[in-house]
Amino acid sequence: MTYLVTGGSGFIGSHLVEELLKNGHSVINIDNFDDFYDYKIKINNTLESLGKKTQFAFTDKESDIKKLISETDSETYKLYYQDIRDKVSLQQIFNNYKIDLVVHLAALAGVRPSIERPLEYEEVNIRGTMNLWELCKEFGITKFVCASSSSVYGNNEKTPFSETDNVDRPISPYAATKKCGEILGHVYHHLYRIDMVQLRFFTVYGPRQRPDLAIHKFTKLISESKEIPFYGDGTTARDYTFIDDIIDGIIKSITYLENTENVYEIINLGENEVINLKEMLSAIEDEMQKKAAKKPMPMQPGDVSKTNADISKAKYLIGYQPGTNFQNGIKKFVEWFLRK
Repeated sequence: MTYLVTGGSGFIGSHLVEELLKNGHSVINIDNFDDFYDYKIKINNTLESLGKKTQFAFTDKESDIKKLISETDSETYKLYYQDIRDKVSLQQIFNNYKIDLVVHLAALAGVRPSIERPLEYEEVNIRGTMNLWELCKEFGITKFVCASSSSVYGNNEKTPFSETDNVDRPISPYAATKKCGEILGHVYHHLYRIDMVQLRFFTVYGPRQRPDLAIHKFTKLISESKEIPFYGDGTTARDYTFIDDIIDGIIKSITYLENTENVYEIINLGENEVINLKEMLSAIEDEMQKKAAKKPMPMQPGDVSKTNADISKAKYLIGYQPGTNFQNGIKKFVEWFLRK
């Protein structure tokens, strides 16, 4: 099978590419190496996902990405340095291959930055996604997995969060773009019979995690003996989901789509284990064998107080069964962090 993966050089995307290639498939990776964080991280993600251990001699972004494309090109893997807002260039990629299924992970991420740049988030997360659906319509691609987010639940008072809960009150532009993606996805399913699974990811962590996310940021600051920004009173809580479990859920969603017709589903992918900020920091301290210096900060606009996934639908519909508890996940992350 040939899969097109957007954002395939990112945290989740690079792990998915690695798994698909390991299972004998071909992958087309579209990634724009956005400046949201250092492009060198994505280059290393790409090399790791392909099992390439050689040191990469960095010079400047444009030439480095061209070099990466040249060094990684093969019969089963193609990398395109491409923005999903550019539909004309995307069309050329779609024209070059017979794509069996699209996994759309690319997005402008982050709740707080979306408050500062809402129009850019709309351009990428809504218009960019619609470009992909328009091309699926044009090229007859009828299977589509899309990354949504637990942020769509906002400050939902009912826990755990279920796919049937009302999500009409997002509290950040990022969350709103993800909710729009779910609604527009149903339009394309209804009008053009694009079978689709929308996956609501719950706070994904593990090796290759983005450096702006709390677990990675805290671990780095502790290792450097620097203060960590500690928002609120430490009772905010998240359903942290280990990357291996997320990839398992994506793969099982792909399998479900390939074996089922007339599908539009929204599915939570979480761990169903809620960890508060104090507990998260304590787990990192234990693995690092080092205490953190905390800098108290007020709660940030757009942040939700708690997430908690009801994963019963994922279990019965696609056979999802997360297997990594938080302490073991943190241990694996810290081991990776200290190696890199």
